Amino acid sequence: MQHHLPRSGLPSRTAVLGRVRWGLLLAGLVLVLQGCGFALRSSQNYAFDTVAVTPERGAGVAAELNRYLGARVRPLVPPTGGLPPDAVVDILHEVREKIVVGVNASGQVREFQLRLRVKFRLRTPAGTELIAPTEIALQRDISFNETAVLAKEAEELLLYRDMQTDIVQQLVRRLAAVKSLTP
Repeated sequence: MQHHLPRSGLPSRTAVLGRVRWGLLLAGLVLVLQGCGFALRSSQNYAFDTVAVTPERGAGVAAELNRYLGARVRPLVPPTGGLPPDAVVDILHEVREKIVVGVNASGQVREFQLRLRVKFRLRTPAGTELIAPTEIALQRDISFNETAVLAKEAEELLLYRDMQTDIVQQLVRRLAAVKSLTP
């Protein structure tokens, strides 16, 4: 952007008014966004400082949850002299399903439904249940074309990964909803 400077070396009046207009527009936009309840996502607050995720080396949801919680994650059985975690997230099962939902007139598959179901619970190391066994289920539809099998397999993997990320986000929000480690 080129600014025209008069001979005095100061910005022109129109340039100054243009900047003022932009500033007012941005300030108005911020006020509108705040008024509708918009807020940037902040880090979650948990009732626990440390957590164990079981299975420790398991399916995709457990691994992604471990990555998401980062430094809070501790082993369920601490090394000698270590402290046990404050809470334990048990991933009770993770099931991936692929179901035929559409065929053409000649009986060839045209559409699948991908499903991902995860059952989990939150407890203390002593066994006190903080969140009863709860299932989160997601599904996505995917078309099928036998001429593009490799591309459809890659799309299927991406959809499963997307569902896995969505489930971890839901699980994290539910963990943040727990306000105390005592029922």
